[in-house]
Amino acid sequence: MINVTLRQLRYFDALAQHGHFGRAADACAVSQPALSMQIRELERAVGGVLIERNARQVTLTTFGEDLLHRVRDILRSVDELGDFARASRDKLAGRLRVGMIPTIAPYLLPRVIETLARLHPELDIHVRETLTPKLIKAVAEGRLDTAIVALPVHEPSLTEVVLFSENFLLVRPGEDAKTPVPSAEMLREMRLLLLEEGHCFRDQALSFCNMQSSSPPREVLDASSLSTLVQMVGAGIGVTLIPEMAVTVETRSAPVTVSRFKNPQPSRTIGMVWRKTSPLAAQLQQIAEVVSLAARELRAPKQDGAKDTKRAGRRKVA
Repeated sequence: MINVTLRQLRYFDALAQHGHFGRAADACAVSQPALSMQIRELERAVGGVLIERNARQVTLTTFGEDLLHRVRDILRSVDELGDFARASRDKLAGRLRVGMIPTIAPYLLPRVIETLARLHPELDIHVRETLTPKLIKAVAEGRLDTAIVALPVHEPSLTEVVLFSENFLLVRPGEDAKTPVPSAEMLREMRLLLLEEGHCFRDQALSFCNMQSSSPPREVLDASSLSTLVQMVGAGIGVTLIPEMAVTVETRSAPVTVSRFKNPQPSRTIGMVWRKTSPLAAQLQQIAEVVSLAARELRAPKQDGAKDTKRAGRRKVA
């Protein structure tokens, strides 16, 4: 009988994810020598070499790739045992692994964490912020319980629950405040600043302009965050689109003007996804309701508009 431990399997999974002993050790909260020793023990137990080692990165052997699929099935099943136990409780408690895309997390996450901590103090929330494809893969493989992303995701194994919809707003230099809002067709002729490839928000913005990623507008400058885009607009480099949720945070210190497009306005639908087989489905539905509530509170009009306008400084909203 092969004698392996769950610790060894988890270390191997982490090594496969990170492709580097140091990063995998950090993710597992152990020393690099300890992780390396457990990987060698696992190789001896299964009777084969799992990884090719070099100074910069780790590459799985063919045997390692084949074993990884089985290891992740085992780890998923073990995690679901804990999920079954949590699902039998009357209240939400224990570890909850949540993923969010970068164009949502900075704005929605603080309110969600605050609300969940107040309503369900026994939840131990772990958050991962990354791009949609990575989140969907992590949810499908059982490394995340759920993810908050732009819908649809077109993954048959996942349940999709709509949380809310939000519009995209146009951000221009402050001196453009009194000029007409350009149409989608006019944006194609302007210097349009977008997030770099891989962000679903980039594709949504290009779709509004009726453009494809393979044939972008006349001049596109890519950035890694909405904050960078807005600051570039404030410097007079071009214009950009940002989701409505991000406006207050991202434009408060930039000399820009924010405008709505004419109807039908560009928008996106935000939702939660989780595995259809997840034992936590009922609990995750409750979490979805909490997230929807947090989003509504976040997007609710402020009562003290005068003070907000004063704090906004040079930012103008049309």
